[in-house]
Order: sequence, then C-alpha cells, then structure tokens
Amino acid sequence: MSAEFNITSELKEKTLILKTDGYINNTGGEKMLQEFLKHYTSGIEIVIMDLEKSKVVNSIGISYLIELIEQINQNNGKLFFTNLDPAIEKTFKIMGLFQYAEKADSSNSVF
Repeated sequence: MSAEFNITSELKEKTLILKTDGYINNTGGEKMLQEFLKHYTSGIEIVIMDLEKSKVVNSIGISYLIELIEQINQNNGKLFFTNLDPAIEKTFKIMGLFQYAEKADSSNSVF
C-alpha cells in the first residue's frame, strides 16, 4: 500500500471501474469521490470499486463511500466492491454497506 492515495478510472460501455491505491481516509475519500463525479453520468449503470491496493478504510473514508452509494442509487445504478481485504470486508458488513452495494471477487466476475 502506497503512502499516497491514488485512483484510476476506466469506462467500459455503461460501466465505470475505479481502482484505488492507498489509505481511504479523508484525503483518499475526497479524491475517490471527485474521480467518481468526474465520470459518473446517468448513463452509467454499474460502478465497480476495485480496492485491491487499499488495505485500510477509516470512518471518514466510509462516509465518502456512503455518499458515492447514494449518488449511484439515485440513478438506479449498481455498485460492486471487488478485491476486498478481509478486514475491509468485515468492516463493510458491520457498517451495512452490503445492503446497498454488492461484492464480487474481481471486475471480470461482474460482467
């Protein structure tokens, strides 16, 4: 995990794939939301959040994820989390995020 947070995005038809790298805290969460909003339109039906290179998410980072989930749900889209670290997966379960988003093993398993 890098000390600095980075995010990359890729559009595939009606799917937006976001890949994070680093700690999802206030700085990482803000960058993640900005990247999402830069590309997200009502035409996008699926958002895949690949967290393979992020091993830690704090409460502020989760608040940004909740904001992202709200945006997607308002447009009747679907969010998938992929490549989750077991600690993050457990945190997401406890926080109830899987009531509003799904998890998948990888981006390829969503298609």
